Amino acid sequence: MKAMDVDAVRAFVLAADLRSFTRAADVLGTSQSAVSLKLRRLEDQLGRRLLERTPRHVRLSAEGLAFLGMARELVSTHDRAAAAFEVERRRLAIGISHLLVGGELPSLLRRMRDHDPGLLVEMRVAGTGELMQAYEKGELDAVLALRPEDRRKQGRAAFVETFSWFAAVGWEPHANQPLPLATQGASCRIRGVAVRALDKAGIEWSEVFVGKGAAILGAAAAGGLAVAVLAQRAAPSGTVDIGESLSLPPIPPQDVMLYTALGDRRSREALRVLTLAFR
Repeated sequence: MKAMDVDAVRAFVLAADLRSFTRAADVLGTSQSAVSLKLRRLEDQLGRRLLERTPRHVRLSAEGLAFLGMARELVSTHDRAAAAFEVERRRLAIGISHLLVGGELPSLLRRMRDHDPGLLVEMRVAGTGELMQAYEKGELDAVLALRPEDRRKQGRAAFVETFSWFAAVGWEPHANQPLPLATQGASCRIRGVAVRALDKAGIEWSEVFVGKGAAILGAAAAGGLAVAVLAQRAAPSGTVDIGESLSLPPIPPQDVMLYTALGDRRSREALRVLTLAFR
């Protein structure tokens, strides 16, 4: 068999991870049609259908799933070999709001490693205020956080995050009792948005659990302690979106901002992979 095109294999891995030819093309800095052509040629060479395509979705076929692990290994090995004689080891310190990070963090970190194996990533997950202070002190190279209420102008909108109401599977509210909430406390912007929406809708609520971060609030929801407002991606297994079934008010989508002063190509590419992984 003719040697496989590593760039085509890389395009396959990205398309499989991001479930989109367009997003894969964004990471690779090329066009959607170029990615599609590479993948078609790779499938022709292997004699296998690796990805199932529909107008709205891209998903792995059974043969694509079997090939994905080996494809990752091939791309990673190639990149390590290509970087073998690089003297500089780039460090990138990134802060991410703990409202945005859920169970997909291992996948996110793997994508960054696969993109640039020689990159030393330092990641801090915390509240927006703490991250912005660290960024302004020069302790972080970049921050991904919900748009602050003061509408800081030095960042750029990276993507829009969708939030909703989550509770344990099978959880039901008690009759004539306020809606029990798990929140991050009075200083949390999402808590403010949620309770204002409840007040406007005339729904009584009671704060019964306070924790920091989506993982903690998700655990409280999954444990049946309370209802938590979580990013759709960050909701843990064992929870379901109960917003519609309980006629709870919708949570407005929230802009996620990327703050960075880095301008070198390697850092920009790594940050682009990071933000695409969240979409």
